[in-house]
Amino acid sequence: QVQLVESGGGSVQVGESLRLSCEVSGFTYSRYCMAWFRQAPGKEREAIASIHSDGVTSVAESVKGRFTASRDLGKKSLHLEMNNLEREDTAVYYCAIDTDRGSPYCHELGRGHIRNDMYAWGQGTLVTVSS
Repeated sequence: QVQLVESGGGSVQVGESLRLSCEVSGFTYSRYCMAWFRQAPGKEREAIASIHSDGVTSVAESVKGRFTASRDLGKKSLHLEMNNLEREDTAVYYCAIDTDRGSPYCHELGRGHIRNDMYAWGQGTLVTVSS
């Protein structure tokens, strides 16, 4: 059974930083696309970052320059470093993993250009940014 567990959410002030982490277990494929999504109140879920198993990372334009996705080599764990947070970043953040559809596909997914129902999802972690 595939499980994804996010951690690191919380409440911060505008301009502060947070680091989210996601640990994956039970996913046996060696090639994959991992991604971060978020869903703000009253809005649709959107992809904001991705990492392919070959190491290529992508971020959406809405968070480019502020958010960075990374992973731990050797294990399927994903991180999201969020800097200079804005009130508009308030959302539930989800990590997800999918089987490999190719690095270009994962790249476009992370940029928010592809809507995809991923193979497995985490339960989500709430990030609240206040002024």
